[in-house]
Amino acid sequence: MANVLDGVKVVEISMWAYVPSAGAALAEWGADVVKIEPPTGDPIRGLMNAGVGPMDGIVFPWELWNRGKQSIALDLTNPEAQEIVLKLCEDADVFLTSYLPPVRDKLGIHLDAVRARNPQIIYACGSGQGAQGPEAAKGGYDSITFWSRGGVSASVTPPGYPRPVGMPAGAYGDSTSGIALAGGIAAALVKKARTGEGSLVDGSLLGTAMWVMQMGSVGAAVTAASSPEMAEMVRNPPPPPPFDGTLPAMPVFNPLVNNYETSDHRWVALCMLQPDLYFEGLMRALGRDDVVDDPRFATPADRATNAADIVEELNATFAKLTLAEAREVLGSQRGQWDVVNRAIDLIDDPQARINKFVQDVDYGGGRSLPMFTSPVHFDRTAPTLTPAPDFGEHTDEILGSIGMDDEAILNAKISGGVI
Repeated sequence: MANVLDGVKVVEISMWAYVPSAGAALAEWGADVVKIEPPTGDPIRGLMNAGVGPMDGIVFPWELWNRGKQSIALDLTNPEAQEIVLKLCEDADVFLTSYLPPVRDKLGIHLDAVRARNPQIIYACGSGQGAQGPEAAKGGYDSITFWSRGGVSASVTPPGYPRPVGMPAGAYGDSTSGIALAGGIAAALVKKARTGEGSLVDGSLLGTAMWVMQMGSVGAAVTAASSPEMAEMVRNPPPPPPFDGTLPAMPVFNPLVNNYETSDHRWVALCMLQPDLYFEGLMRALGRDDVVDDPRFATPADRATNAADIVEELNATFAKLTLAEAREVLGSQRGQWDVVNRAIDLIDDPQARINKFVQDVDYGGGRSLPMFTSPVHFDRTAPTLTPAPDFGEHTDEILGSIGMDDEAILNAKISGGVI
């Protein structure tokens, strides 16, 4: 059975992409996710960034992070709406929010208020900088908190480049952090199943960035600790020369762990961490018996000494091959490799299609949108992706689930608490 979270109810009050992406993953895994939106809706519904907006009525950033959920619109400044939230939490397993602590306190949806109605509920929060310390109430976005403060941008920016390199895709840090938060909630659900106790789950953009950057950060710390001179070099490197449009050559210690350009200006990536095991087979597959027989490359020590020369030979060889030809050649040898895909290439990647990592979601009227599943499937069955809800689409259904009849729902709408 693929829907491992069947029967799990999640009440979500969040906006933009980070925490909603966690809710989207939980929904894919089978949870019933009730998303509570403010009177103006989640602002991502109207996102207009870099010319990306509605596509024939579909705002795809909204769809990506809210597919499979239910929507109810409430004005949480209204006491009646606050009571509805707490009522929804009474039989929920998870309360999920991106709201900052002062806002949660003001709206009456803080931990104590929710736990007073459901002591066993899992209370999960996604923040910018973490739940403790002087910046606990400070907001964050992935471009500044995950990508910039988290050290990712600096690590991929070439020396002397005129500005820090930006994220490769919108919500890059949000979606990375969201799947981590979903995993934390899943772990808390295991604890609840075993003990009956709910957990307070905290995830953050900064914490996730530090998790993915730890090889670089810890490596830098180890290098700095090796000598006072290295500590100064790591912490206060000399300013690089102005960027002249040419990327600096990167030293290659293993020519079989490197990228090579094909004749049609695509790239292949080699990652043969045991070069001595694969060197001869690769070169013969490429038709370069002469390189195998070259005395400069006769032994592992020779190949290490003359690594730059091997890179030159491989550059020249791949420059004569199209990407299709390079695929065929590399597929005939044992070493590890792959293509450097562009973002658009992922949509039609055959392996992704077979595994249903990408699915075409039907919106009717001849409209469809390719969307990617969360990266964890269960029982070899991919989730079936469905559209995100219209604004307040499930309001009456959700209110009915907590015992409100038609008259009570009508009165709540008249009072302004329900939109």
